[in-house]
Amino acid sequence: MRVLNGKLHDEFEVIVVGSGAGALTAAATAAHEGKSVLVVEKSALLGGTSAVSGGMLWIAANHLAREAGIDDSPADAARYVRAVSRGRGRDELFDAAITHGDDMLRYTSEQLGLVYLLLDNFPDYRMDLPGAQDGGRTVEPALYDAATGLGTLRQHVRTDGRLPFTMQEYEGWGAFTNFPWDDLAARDAAGEVAKGQALVGMLLASCLRDGVTLAVDARAERLVQTSGAVCGVVIDGRTFTATTGVVLACGGFEWNRPLADGLLQSRLHVVCSPPSNTGDGLTMAQRIGAQVGGTREAWWAPMSVIPGDLRDGEQVGTLLRFERQGPGSIMVNQHGQRFANESQNYNDLARSLHSWDSAAGTPLNTPVHVVFDQSFLERYGVLSHRSGQGTPDWLVEGATLADLAAKLSVPADALQATIDRFNHFAVLGQDPDFGRGESRYDTYWGDAKNSYPNPSLGPLTTGPYYALAVVNGAFGTSGGVSTDGLGRVLDLDNEPIPGLFAAGNTTESAYGAGYPGAGATLGPLMTMGYLTGRTLAGAEAGYAPQLTTTAAS
Repeated sequence: MRVLNGKLHDEFEVIVVGSGAGALTAAATAAHEGKSVLVVEKSALLGGTSAVSGGMLWIAANHLAREAGIDDSPADAARYVRAVSRGRGRDELFDAAITHGDDMLRYTSEQLGLVYLLLDNFPDYRMDLPGAQDGGRTVEPALYDAATGLGTLRQHVRTDGRLPFTMQEYEGWGAFTNFPWDDLAARDAAGEVAKGQALVGMLLASCLRDGVTLAVDARAERLVQTSGAVCGVVIDGRTFTATTGVVLACGGFEWNRPLADGLLQSRLHVVCSPPSNTGDGLTMAQRIGAQVGGTREAWWAPMSVIPGDLRDGEQVGTLLRFERQGPGSIMVNQHGQRFANESQNYNDLARSLHSWDSAAGTPLNTPVHVVFDQSFLERYGVLSHRSGQGTPDWLVEGATLADLAAKLSVPADALQATIDRFNHFAVLGQDPDFGRGESRYDTYWGDAKNSYPNPSLGPLTTGPYYALAVVNGAFGTSGGVSTDGLGRVLDLDNEPIPGLFAAGNTTESAYGAGYPGAGATLGPLMTMGYLTGRTLAGAEAGYAPQLTTTAAS
């Protein structure tokens, strides 16, 4: 165990296991309300999955949207969330996340010092469902000067390796080929961070100001109970007492292969979270009779495996966005055919990779590839690859479509027919087969400067042609320990286990099987972390704003 801040004592009022955004929100809130807090992180780096995420938060009916003149309501959000969750989830968690989302946003801004940007143009993921909004429910952290705000602690915060830019800026730049890379490198050199690193950095700065003890390389092994109440944690063989409560917020179980294979509805081929997410919080809680829920689910996403993309020495996956959503690329299955709207949100698209052909006894669609042509590569690039560079091993290149089909072991005539049909309608701005480009979400991720009528659609006409393998991946699991609306862990009789709380991906998702929009992971997780921290401090769940804030720009 290495202590990075504060003094290590045998007793604290609150012990938080984990250091992602849910954990740090609970810790920072409890500490700001006067509690002594210890945060322990299993790995050598702080931040968890949150630090390598996009850092966005989905918060319906938030005050930044209201100040920008966007009309939204908790009632509309509730109707939408229930629709997108497909009837799965618990009303208590739905209500807690929606009712107190803006309380969390205001509290972390006004009391903890976080700075948010409103994404007023970012649509919900399912614009076809009742209650959806075409902007204003997603916020992101502003750029953060981690060198100044964190000092030497900065080197102990997990990084995703990307140069710092906000989603607001991405909206203006579009494809990576348009990014001001020299300017971003200068930001990085000056100590600025963005996205998940900025979110985690601001929360850590609050923890530093309020005296939270931070320790890494510290694995929590089991919970300690007295007369049925949780009163401490055994960490690396040493018992630490928590006089008010223990918070389990140490990630999901996606890196625990036996657990993931036994619980998830579909095999995970790759993930992008830290390898320390092995379900420790889930198993510790289960040992003392905690209830669990939603463990079939994950934050699904189509990913590619790029050799050498490592996290803590382990291969991780890379999320595909523009590579499949930009005009001039398609996705085909093992039969050389399209099977879904490539531009839809990643969570729903990934679910099409779970399908099974019962007659053949094989997956229905996989293996799957994104296919694009030389023109697409020249306009946009693909991940880190640019036109003019040697084709990397993770791309398959074919001089013709027939050549590409042979290398992919798909029927050449089927691939040719698929692309011929797609091209015919793409030049007209239509996709009668899967409706690509009909949703505001689809066109948001397209190219507004596209020379064809629809920002999401363009033909593939110019060889050579390329293919990128796609597999079923996830940001992490989204089910686990069940809590009530205040973050208290429930036993098998739906009664709170005294002294035990949970937040983050260790818990059952507040939105059940649903993924409402960008930030639907971090938004409810931080809200539940805030509610946990308030409960531990004996404060009301609601928050009365102390000052008037405006959206940063």
